[in-house]
Amino acid sequence: MSRKPLIAGNWKMNKNVSEGAALAAEITGADIDYSTRDVLFAPPFTGIYAVSEAVKKSGGKAIVAAQNIYFEESGAFTGEVSADMIKSAGASCVILGHSERRSIFGETDEVINKKVKKAISAGLQVILCVGETLWEREAKAEVETVLAQTGKGLEGVEDLSNVVIAYEPVWAIGTGKTASPADAQAMHKAIRDYIAKIRSTAAAENIRILYGGSMKPENAKELMACPDIDGGLVGGASLKADQFLKIINFDK
Repeated sequence: MSRKPLIAGNWKMNKNVSEGAALAAEITGADIDYSTRDVLFAPPFTGIYAVSEAVKKSGGKAIVAAQNIYFEESGAFTGEVSADMIKSAGASCVILGHSERRSIFGETDEVINKKVKKAISAGLQVILCVGETLWEREAKAEVETVLAQTGKGLEGVEDLSNVVIAYEPVWAIGTGKTASPADAQAMHKAIRDYIAKIRSTAAAENIRILYGGSMKPENAKELMACPDIDGGLVGGASLKADQFLKIINFDK
């Protein structure tokens, strides 16, 4: 099964409106073969519209995503943003269940599942993040943890055609540590096998599973050579055009 690689940049709480638009324009204006890979930017809420406009103006075909939504459509939920709001701003995708949402903001699997279902019903693509902490890995509970998060996150979601999974070993994010390609491949295969078990072989073969643990220009090619790694959810390296372009063009 040939799955189209997806290189996604999660900007987290970085880049103001003008900085984000400039970064998106610089990257999408470069030489990228969109027929063989997908590229995604996930700016803060405030930058979604400007980034989507910058992508259009450059003639690039990058996807624009939000980093979160709330699971209600509208109402008295101060500080929250709905699926329809991010769509109207220019996003077609949303990252959900990121380890920082889980650890800093206390998001549970149940809340994440509500958000996943709301996003899909609104016509958005979802990148569902799953991953284990250092404690869980040292306790040899990493596979159990990741598969439980995957199953709970996808509960009630039968059609996975608009779902991407991102595996983020939490202990490797922003620490400079990286799971070895063999470690990453083993977890990606476990996730794919689990999708086959809870959904279907076809769903498992079609779903893209991204590596979200400090993918950099130095390790992108080796990680992308693994059969079950279909791309990257890139943090810090996505904030610099030259670095992100090297990851996007990992096979060049």
